[in-house]
Amino acid sequence: MADRTTASKDLNAMPDAARSRPLMPDGYGVPENDEGLVPWSWAVERLEKAGNYWFSTTRPDGRPHAMPAWAVWLDGTLYFEGSPETRRGRNLAANPEIVVHLESGDEVVILEGRTHEASPPDRVLAERLVAGFTTKYAESHGYRPTVDQWDKGGLWSLRPRVAFAWSEFPKTVTRWRFPDA
Repeated sequence: MADRTTASKDLNAMPDAARSRPLMPDGYGVPENDEGLVPWSWAVERLEKAGNYWFSTTRPDGRPHAMPAWAVWLDGTLYFEGSPETRRGRNLAANPEIVVHLESGDEVVILEGRTHEASPPDRVLAERLVAGFTTKYAESHGYRPTVDQWDKGGLWSLRPRVAFAWSEFPKTVTRWRFPDA
């Protein structure tokens, strides 16, 4: 299948992303035109509202590891936390490449890229993260982080290099490539 790329106009803090169809085998039925491509705003809405995110990392010996965790999407970046002593934290210390997938297999959003340690965040970002995590997880799980919680580590960020999404496979399957990630 040809790689058709168009400039995306609705990128919500990611203005230079190229939107296209991903390369897939012919038998998958992916359209050969741009009709039905998912707008980035659709993916952002799901990233902002998601409760659980599946994180896939690679162990130092090359074996895969997947685990759900909480996260907050702010300004084109996914922020997630956890002790550096967790399997995910140790994996990221050895290899910062990651794939993050939302829970749904029908309304799909997948992010790929390189994580960065985000600890300690500056005060303004820490306050925004506290608000984001509290809004999403306080009522359901009693989670209320503090602004100094990440001062000694345990906060990572992911600005995706590539993202995939669809609401009706294969008709709406969409890929974005982000040049600054």
